[in-house]
Order: sequence, then structure tokens, then C-alpha cells
Amino acid sequence: MDDRSDDHDIEVEGGIHAYERKISGILDDGSVGFQQPLLARNRKNTTSQIAIVGANTCPIESLDYEYVFVFPNFTFLLFWKTETINEIRLLGRVAFCRVIYFQAFFAFAGCNLVLATAAASLCAFIAPAAAGSGIPEVKAYLNGIDAYSILAPSTLFVKIFGSIFGVAAGFVVGKEGPMVHTGACIANLLGQGGSRKYKLTWKWLRFFKNDRDRRDLITCGAAAGVAAAFRAPVGGVLFALEEAASWWRSALLWRTFFTTAVVAVVLRTLIELCRSGKCGLFGKGGLIMFDVNSGPVLYSTPDLLAVVFLGVVGGVLGSLYNYLVDIVLRTYALINERGPGFKVMLVMAVSILSSCCAFGLPWISQCTPCPIGSEGKCPSVGRSGIYKSFQCPPNHYNDLSSLLLNTNDDAIRSLFTSRSENEFQISTLAMFFVFVYCLGIITYGIAIPSGLFIPVILAGASYGRLVGRLLGPVSQLDVGLFSLLGAASFLGGTMRMTVSLCVILLELTNNLLMLPLVMLVLLISKTVADCFNKGVYDQIVTMKGLPYMEDHAEPYMRNLVAKDVVAGPLLSFSRVEKVGVIWQALKMTSHNGFPVIDEPPFTEASELCGIALRSHLLVLLQGKRFSKQKTTFGSQILRSCKARDFAKAGLGKGLKIDDLVISDEEMEMYVDLHPITNTSPYTVLETLSLAKAAILFRQLGLRHLCVVPKTPGRPPIVGILTRHDFMPEHVLGLYPHIDPLK
Repeated sequence: MDDRSDDHDIEVEGGIHAYERKISGILDDGSVGFQQPLLARNRKNTTSQIAIVGANTCPIESLDYEYVFVFPNFTFLLFWKTETINEIRLLGRVAFCRVIYFQAFFAFAGCNLVLATAAASLCAFIAPAAAGSGIPEVKAYLNGIDAYSILAPSTLFVKIFGSIFGVAAGFVVGKEGPMVHTGACIANLLGQGGSRKYKLTWKWLRFFKNDRDRRDLITCGAAAGVAAAFRAPVGGVLFALEEAASWWRSALLWRTFFTTAVVAVVLRTLIELCRSGKCGLFGKGGLIMFDVNSGPVLYSTPDLLAVVFLGVVGGVLGSLYNYLVDIVLRTYALINERGPGFKVMLVMAVSILSSCCAFGLPWISQCTPCPIGSEGKCPSVGRSGIYKSFQCPPNHYNDLSSLLLNTNDDAIRSLFTSRSENEFQISTLAMFFVFVYCLGIITYGIAIPSGLFIPVILAGASYGRLVGRLLGPVSQLDVGLFSLLGAASFLGGTMRMTVSLCVILLELTNNLLMLPLVMLVLLISKTVADCFNKGVYDQIVTMKGLPYMEDHAEPYMRNLVAKDVVAGPLLSFSRVEKVGVIWQALKMTSHNGFPVIDEPPFTEASELCGIALRSHLLVLLQGKRFSKQKTTFGSQILRSCKARDFAKAGLGKGLKIDDLVISDEEMEMYVDLHPITNTSPYTVLETLSLAKAAILFRQLGLRHLCVVPKTPGRPPIVGILTRHDFMPEHVLGLYPHIDPLK
């Protein structure tokens, strides 16, 4: 194997075939491995440089974190437009219910279908990478994986408007995950100095045009997205720390905190401006979206046992949810890979199914008299509200339609409320749980921007309130608090986060007295769910084939050393190299890093000078800083170059080898590589444990790790380790006998 970059092929005799079978999901017996990365059989993938981005197969690379604040105003657009369209759609629903119900259904389903088709068309034809929540992609990017168009301006555009149309179309999805992706896209746009393609450039941002600073900006952007979505600034910081970022440092803590503080101030200002009702439903509830602060929280031993029960149920249901999402995503991949038209048709089919369920299920629910003291609010006719009359007589409401034919925020508010424990019948809560649980699984994976937070909160809140109703005679906790604990348990069971979810829920509900119970239920649900599978975002990263590096080494790596997973022949350059040799190497390979060797007469013996990156070599060749003699002239190159010449280019802007025009005479000339060589690369001995090398590689955020010989008298470098050399598919492909599953 040639280890000079992230784009090497596997050339080890006997290991390539096992590796190809594993990475394509085909087992030794010819069957398809269900837990393998989601790559279809007809896709040629002989390397680990391919992953699923959106529904497309795209090449991926690693980021260069080694050295050689996001303003959230955009999030208001997503909030305001989504809520405004929701309000128009909901008012239309009420009006339709006054006419013939058969016509009302077609009007209701037609509106949803148009909005769904618009969202699907944007994703299918403009930016496939915008489909889904985007959190797995952001998490992979912050781990050092650069995949095409994950954070492109077109992805940002589709993410914003696709989320607006998708949420307004009545799908069981949320806007919270897409807003995390939106914040990351905005941060990336700032980090690359804007976009030349769309004539949006800012020269003062060129200082951030390196992977390390861009990584910090995108971390701040992800935190800003959570803070804006949940109005939880502290929760946003903790989400970035616990779930999104792979590397953390003290300076990044205050930067993300500053970013989310700006989010809170801007949101507060916009909410105050919108109190007159000019912004639709935006700003309802202020900074506290679901206020359940109902006074003292008293609980006894039976209540603690009920909380433990909720945690166990949440863990089991959460792990089952992840398993079913896995199956659905793999099934949809077979449809989506057939083309954009099939993606749109799949979205349309799910939209019709969602409309049929949302409009049809309330017919089997009984009408309920309006609660005492709710005059003027029940039923809510001609406006948004939590008491929907549907087909009921005056002073009655349909409790199931109040959940199904409502905004997600109002539905959660209804479930969290403590006004009346009999507000929702037990049968209604059971039907709504099944509806949200099943449709949440079916909807995630279609070609629209879709978040998982809201479906999971809705499902958890419904079964939590159901448990509260059943335990009402023996419990001191009201049903609203049970609903909150149910949402926490299901969140913990699916996403496997603890600290950040706890703080987000407390900021959402303004009930600090529930802190001990929320902590307990999150810990129990996560522990139970971890016994079955991984968190949903980790699971999706694996399915997409993204080479994510965990913060720990696999146990079997302790039986191997660094030289076991590197192979030759190794392509390297001399410090003063012929232009034709460099051009040929760049033309014939797609490697991104090349060792540079100091050789006589410049040194007494061969020694490793460092690593030269492909992008820097292209800049050097483009400048034609050549010499006819094989001598060192690095000082002249340094005087003629500027630091910004070697800054990381934005998406699709970098130099390509085909862009260079070099004459035959120049091919015979020489170039000094020392000025562009990283002369202090990280190196390890060839006898270092592969487990230690993996931990070092991950903790330092490396792209290349040089392996040097232990004994003198040999070539100065044995090979180069990249993240793909640590992937289980590669290691176990070379050494299948150490596979723990066998």
C-alpha cells in the first residue's frame, strides 16, 4: 500500500479481496453484511476514500489541522418562515373542516404534497448533501473528514428552504438538526472567505483559511444552531463539546459561549419585536419554549421506581428506534440511488401516507368537553391553539387532532402541560405514540432536510404522559412532568447524550427542580440502550462509510505495530527534485502528501526532511520557480511567495494538475521543495503499538503520521499512516484472523 496520502490503494497480496468484500458489505459467503457501510453492490469501491453524502457516492479526504464567530441572524429566517407557513397551513385546515370533509382532505393533502415536492426537488436536484439532519456530517467534518459539498453554499441554501418546506408539509421531522447544519454551513462560508461563485467574498476573513481555524468556526456554528433551535445557549455549548467536536481546548469553550450568547441576545431582540404577532408563531413562549414550572416538585419512592422504569423503557425503545432507522435508511438507499426522480417520488409517497394518517386518525377519536375555565380558548377556531374542534360539536374538542393537526411546538406544549391530567385520553396517547414513532422512522432518510429531535421528543413525551396517567393514583408527580421525563428517556435512548440533553431540556422547560430526575432517567436510558447498539448519529456515520476515528483504539490493535499496516513501494521526492518527476507523480496519483528526503550532496546521509502537500506542490509548479542547476535556492522562492498563496482554497477552487502548463524544457529543470515542506512532521517508530499510534493520531488531529525505521542504515521512512489505515475494514482485511467476531 502506498501511504503517502488519504487517497491510496490497497496493494497487499491476499488482503485486498477481503477488504473489498468488507467495504462493499459483501461477506465471505456472498451475502450482504447488514452492519457494513451503506454502499451498494454495483458501486466500485476498492479504497476507503468513498462515502455516502446525501444519497450520492462521493470521494472524501482528511483535513489538515496541523499548522505549516458566527452571527446567528440567518437562523431567524428559518424560524420565522417555517412558523408563518405553519400558521397559514393550520388556519387553512380549520377552514377546510367547515366544508365537506372529503374535499377538505384533498385540500389538506394537496397543500402538504406541494410543499413536500418543493423540499424534495431542492434536495434531489440542487444539493443532495442537504438531506437528513446534517448532524452526522458535521460531526464527521469536525473529526477531520472532508466530503464534497457537505458545507457548500448550495447546501446552506437548500438546508434553509428545504427545512421550511419540509416542516410546513406536515412531516414528522424537526428543524433543530438542520439548524445545526445551517450554522456549520454559515461558519464554513465565513471560514473560506465567502464564495467567489456567488460573488460573496470578504478579504478580511482570509486569515481563517486553514483547516484548524475553520474547524473552530464550524464548532461555534454548530453550537449556535442548537442555541437558536432550542433557545438554549448553554445547551448549545455543551452539545458542541459532548457530541459534535472531536477536539476541544479551553479557548474554544469561551468562543462557543460567546457565539451562543450572541444567539440569545439576537433571539431575545427578535422575540420582543414579534410580540405584536407580525411574525406568525415565531416567539411564542419567549426564550422558554415549554414552560412546565408548576411549583414544588415532590416525589417519593414509587416515583423513583417509575422514573427508573421510564429510563429502561426509553433505552429499549431508543435502541429499537435506531435499529429500525438503520433498516429504513438501507432500504431507501436502493431507491435513492436510481436517480433524483425516484427520490422525489419517495418523498411524495411518504407525504401522502403522513397526510392520510394525520387526517384519518382523529376520526376514530371521541370528542371531549372543553375543560372548565378554558372559555375563549376551547375550541380554537380560526387560529393556532391546543384545542382543535375537528368534527366535534360546540364546546368540545378532539384531543387526537389537537396533537396531529398542530404545530410540533404546540403539540409538545400540550403534552408537557399540567393543567389537567385528563386532557388527553389514554387511547389517544397510545395512538399518537405509535403514529409518531412509526412515521418518524419512515420519514427519516427521504430526500428532505429532517431532524430527529422533535419526533423523538414527541414520542417520548406521549408515552411518558401515558405512564403518568396509568400511575396517577400512586404517584405525586403530575402527568406533565412524566411527559418531560419520557422525552428525556427517549432522547437518551436514541442519541446517547447526557449532559447536553439534560441542560437543553432544563432550558426548554424552565424547571430546575426536575434536574435530579432528568439526570437519572438520561443515565439509565443511555446505559440500557448502549447494551444493544450505538447512538443514532454514530450509526449513521458508520452506514455512510465515513472513516470516523473514535477516541479509543480497538482491542485487536494491541496485537499489531505501526509497520504492519503500511506497505510500499513508497513514492518520495528529493529536496531538490526534477520538475518532470513531480509533475508525473501528481498526474499519475491522487496522493495528498509526499515524503521529502535530504540526500547527498546536500547531507552526508539520507534523512527525512519532512512532508510536502499536494496543494503546495501545485502552487509551486504554477509559479514556475525553477532552476536549471540542481542547487538549493529556497530563499529566492520564499521572497517571491506570499503566505496567502498557500491558504486552503474553498470548495472546488483549488488548483488541479490539469490546470498547469509546463513545457518540455521546464520538465528538465529543478525545484527546491524545502520552502514548502513541513520539516517537523509527527513521526513514530515502526515498532510502536498500532493502538498507541491510533490514539496519538486521533488526539493530535493528524492527517499524516510518518513511520520511521528503528535501526540505522535503512531508508529514512518506512511509510505514512493516514486515518484509513486505522479503519477496521482495512486492518481486518489485512489480518482477518484477529477479527473478534470470528
